[in-house]
Amino acid sequence: MTNPLLAAVQNGELPRFREIQPEHMEPAIDELLAASRAVLAEVTQQAQPSWDTVIAPLEDAEDRLSRAFSPCGHLNSVMNSPAWRAAYNACLPKLSDHGTELGQNHALYAAYQHIAEHEPDLTPTRRKVLDDALRDFRLAGVALPEASKARYKQIMSRLSELGTKFEENLLDATQGWTREIDNVDDLAGLPQSAIELARQQAQNKNKGKPGWLLTLDFPSYHAVITYAENRDLRAEVYRAYATRASEQGPNAGQWDNRPVMEEILCLRSEAAGLLGFSNYAEHSLATKMAPSIDEVLRFLNALGERARPRAEQELAELSAFARERDGIDSLQPWDMPYYAEKLREQQFQLSDEMLRPFFPAPRVIQGLFDVVQRLFGVSMQLDDSLETWHEDVLAYAVMDGEERLGSFYLDLYARENKRGGAWMDECVSRRRSADGLQKPVAFLTCNFTPPLKDAGRPSLLTHREVETLFHEFGHGLHHLLTRIEDGAVAGIHGVPWDAVELPSQFLENWCWEREALNLFARHVDTNEPLPEDLFQRMREARNFHSALQTLRQVEFSLFDFRLHAEFRPDQPTLIDSILADVRRQVAVVTPPDWNRFPNSFSHIFGGGYAAGYYSYKWAEVLSADAFSAFEEEGVFNQDTGRRFRQCILEQGGSREAMDLFREFRGREPSIEPLLRHTGLIDEAA
Repeated sequence: MTNPLLAAVQNGELPRFREIQPEHMEPAIDELLAASRAVLAEVTQQAQPSWDTVIAPLEDAEDRLSRAFSPCGHLNSVMNSPAWRAAYNACLPKLSDHGTELGQNHALYAAYQHIAEHEPDLTPTRRKVLDDALRDFRLAGVALPEASKARYKQIMSRLSELGTKFEENLLDATQGWTREIDNVDDLAGLPQSAIELARQQAQNKNKGKPGWLLTLDFPSYHAVITYAENRDLRAEVYRAYATRASEQGPNAGQWDNRPVMEEILCLRSEAAGLLGFSNYAEHSLATKMAPSIDEVLRFLNALGERARPRAEQELAELSAFARERDGIDSLQPWDMPYYAEKLREQQFQLSDEMLRPFFPAPRVIQGLFDVVQRLFGVSMQLDDSLETWHEDVLAYAVMDGEERLGSFYLDLYARENKRGGAWMDECVSRRRSADGLQKPVAFLTCNFTPPLKDAGRPSLLTHREVETLFHEFGHGLHHLLTRIEDGAVAGIHGVPWDAVELPSQFLENWCWEREALNLFARHVDTNEPLPEDLFQRMREARNFHSALQTLRQVEFSLFDFRLHAEFRPDQPTLIDSILADVRRQVAVVTPPDWNRFPNSFSHIFGGGYAAGYYSYKWAEVLSADAFSAFEEEGVFNQDTGRRFRQCILEQGGSREAMDLFREFRGREPSIEPLLRHTGLIDEAA
């Protein structure tokens, strides 16, 4: 019987997702791993290594492997099931071992060195590929003694398993809690759309049984914590959410991530030590823009010091408001979103629910496409020929005139067995081979409130969700608009992790511009454009509690960075003590002792942000400064848009990130636009 996953890879086709089953994954990966190892054996026997005889055939083999693994990994995230988990987890150590074997292969390392030294006509892009590769060989332990190499390989394999286990525990813990509501009065304050979603969830889960069901999926959690008048219900939902995957809370110990976290940190520390680094944070910076641990800490501490006085004022104002409004003497974490929304309504006559009717999802999607077309000259066309994995998922082609640049899949809505959060990932990378030019393909995933099936209306997004969609699409453009044809530095490949957020955060700015909102912000029922007074109130409220939000990001970033800089295997309690110390330093709000935020911090334990969460704020300096060029020259200035596309989006990782930024902006980045955009200095300054 033909394996549809393997057939798609061998034929250079995109996967037919509804044909691919979990049992297809491991046989395909095994066959492609064997093929890649055969190529490796052949290329490392070349007497005179060259790009064409070593790098090109090896990249071809590795690309085929990636084209099989990427869609399966994606299905494991968005259509999770026991069978997918088993297949994914069976392949993960094999792939990890293979990656480490490549990185530690001294004959291959010598071949790359020979090419770097003896091929004088290499393009600057290929020179960058070689420089990055030689660095990565060293970071994989190519120069280690054999015993250390073997230990490093074990560590990498185990870390890949643990990262997946962390995510699985978090997904299970999120889905392992529900709260049945029999009396709709208990949901007083929630928007009608959230109440209807809870009713739909109850019907789906309980096979038509009447009532309402709350879950810890973000749309449900956010509705309760922000709008529920029932303080006890807010507290119950907050506690369940804040103790997910821990020894606390309603499912105490069942999916506890604490042992997973401790082992991850121990292994990262050991791996860094094997490579000669003092700690994992130092190891992490070897591939980033930031030059040193001290520089990152200075940056974060300075930002925290700048934000803290304003944050203290914001908190005092919120506490006074809750006390005067409802007699709340001690503001708790489950109170803050609720009273913040009420205070924002009072100060600006504005709420998320007032804006939601102006952001129906289909129109927002088209508006996003219109914004991108005006900025960068590319259009998006629905492509029904591409098979998707769920009825809610749409597929599009990215067109530059008549030229198809690539494709992407858009999966917007939360559902059962889908990992939470929002992300962009690659399905296929752009690269040129002997078979021709391979076009890039992206996965764009969000977890927005789904449309109500029996309401006959589209999903209505909050403005925050609109920002999230623009953010992820910025990542997508970085992957899709690249013109680089060497896959190792095309799109997001080869881009330092603390620069990769530049295009995503940059694109968010158009969610706040009148010219852009005019393209899509129209009332779902009347088609009325967003009224000017509502727009002005939205702009005025943009920096509502921005200092509190900045401190929160600084807290997360410092915790992550210090944890990886200071962790010692013989002191696992450092997780708690470092978090407590960071909160004493920067936080103005301290969660309860039973809060287990680290147990769900998937960015650093299940994703790629270990000792790199600071990247969001670091790149925000770049993105705010990049957008200030459009503020100076016009938010839809085509020359500026073309320059950003050519300097940033098309170049991928083919050159140093700072050089690309300087080329676009004409100077070094300035922090002033970020401080101005977040209200930490006067707009007029």
